Amino acid sequence: MKGFRGFVLRGNVVDLAVGVVIGAAFTGVVTALVHAFLTPLAVFVTGAGGDLGHRGLTLRHVRFEYGTFLDAVITFTLTAAVLYLLVVRPADRLHRRIAAHQDGHPPEHTCPECLSAIPAQATRCAFCTAELVRSADRP
Repeated sequence: MKGFRGFVLRGNVVDLAVGVVIGAAFTGVVTALVHAFLTPLAVFVTGAGGDLGHRGLTLRHVRFEYGTFLDAVITFTLTAAVLYLLVVRPADRLHRRIAAHQDGHPPEHTCPECLSAIPAQATRCAFCTAELVRSADRP
């Protein structure tokens, strides 16, 4: 029992549990956004009228409701696009920005003479000793 309690109270397990709960709540928000705004917009743009979920094909008294599948595919695609554009890309940018500041390395650019990576504030290349013109000094 003591080992189980230690496992559950580890930081990673608690963080994962919080992440799952927040993820479930966020899924509800994104699903509502897709169903309330993006799916009707897609129906409006494509000219397809009504709810796709009720579309189907009957062959020999068997009903194939392809509309339900199409609705799920459209919802998945729109949800993935919303998550990518509103969560993943901004988080990646933020992560890169934070990582650049935490590394302690100043921003770099390439020497035009020897193509070595040098600090952006340098006035002379440390590798080939070429004199550099900073963008602020250019006419």
